[in-house]
Amino acid sequence: PSITAATQWFERTLDDSANKRISIPEAFLTTDAILNICMNIAEGMKVYPKVIEAHIMAELPFMATENIMMDAVKRGGNRQELHELIRRHSVEAGRTVKEQGRPNDLIDRIASDKEHFGLDRPELMKHLDPARYIGRCPEQVDEFICEYINPILEKYASVIRDSAELNV
Repeated sequence: PSITAATQWFERTLDDSANKRISIPEAFLTTDAILNICMNIAEGMKVYPKVIEAHIMAELPFMATENIMMDAVKRGGNRQELHELIRRHSVEAGRTVKEQGRPNDLIDRIASDKEHFGLDRPELMKHLDPARYIGRCPEQVDEFICEYINPILEKYASVIRDSAELNV
């Protein structure tokens, strides 16, 4: 279809009618198949909050490094030196996780480098609150649901209700 459209500039010719009769229905069938796959995946999905939390907490020290660095700079540290030290500590912590299968020890590494960072473990742990890194996410989700999802659910409420009754 794209080659035909590019060469004919959407002019009506006989050589593109078969293309339209085949490609447009196939596009709808493909979309239907994709939606069926998505429904199949989502129907059996189970969310394990503790597993999600463990994954987040394992990666959060890497995400918090900029805030840690800025906190250390406020305490008199040299930004360039701290940046390089965080890079080195992060590489070593990543190597520990990936090559040795051990937990992420980045916070412990930075805490033990008190000479440069001037932060102890409790001060560093304050940077590991996931809520500090999500920005406007909760508000954006609420806005999206109110603006887009709720109107669709309201419009098709009877269809959803009838479908739910048939599946019971």
